Amino acid sequence: MRRSIIPPLIFGIVGTAILMTLGFWQLRRMEWKEAMLAEIQTGIDAAAQPLPAEIDPSMKYMPVLVEGRTTGEEILVLSGTKERGGGYNVISGFVTSDGRRILLDRGFVDQDQRHDPRPPAALRVRGNLHWPQEKGSATPEPDLDAGIWFARDVPEMARMLDTEPVLVVAAAAEGDLQGVDPIPVSIDGVPNSHLSYAVQWFLFAATCAGMTLWFIWRIRRRTY
Repeated sequence: MRRSIIPPLIFGIVGTAILMTLGFWQLRRMEWKEAMLAEIQTGIDAAAQPLPAEIDPSMKYMPVLVEGRTTGEEILVLSGTKERGGGYNVISGFVTSDGRRILLDRGFVDQDQRHDPRPPAALRVRGNLHWPQEKGSATPEPDLDAGIWFARDVPEMARMLDTEPVLVVAAAAEGDLQGVDPIPVSIDGVPNSHLSYAVQWFLFAATCAGMTLWFIWRIRRRTY
C-alpha cells in the first residue's frame, strides 16, 4: 500500500513553524529585556537627590544622598566578591541628619574583618534605594547567635535594627569608612537568558525539519 507524504509533511511544517515562532518571540523578549536593563542603569546613574519623605518599593534603584551617623548596630550578611572571595555585607542602622532611622548597606568586609569594631561614625553617602529579592524557600534563617544573615531581608532587618524598612546601598561614602568597601547597586546579576532560549527553540525547529525530511525520504524509499 502506498503511503502518503502529505500528513507528515503538514505535521513537520506546522511543528517547525511553531518552534521558529517561539524562537523569534524569545529574540523580541531579549530586546525588551535589554531595553529595560538599560533604563534601570540610566536610573541608577542619575543624579542623587535627598531622601524622599515617603518611600515605597516603586522607587527601587533611585539615587539618593544621605548624611548622618551609623548607630554602631549592624547585621552581617554572608556575601563575596570575585576579587576578595568570601566575606560579609555590613548593614548598619543609620540616623540621618534630620533624625530618620534607616538601613545602610555600607559595603563589603572580608572574613578577617568580621569582628573588627565599627562604633558609630559620621558618613556622607551617595547610594541607591534597594529592595533585594534574595530570600527564597531554601534560604536559611539568620544565625542570630553567630550574628550572620544569609539574605538581605529589608523588613526583617528593619525590625532587628529598629529602623524604617528603607535600605540605601552605598555607591560611595565620605567619612570614617572603618574598612568597609562600598559595593554599588548593579544590574550585572539580573538574568537575561532569552538569547539562549531562542537558540534552543531554533535548534528544536531544525531538528523537527530534519526529522520530517528524513521521514518523508523513508516513505518515498519504501514506496518506490
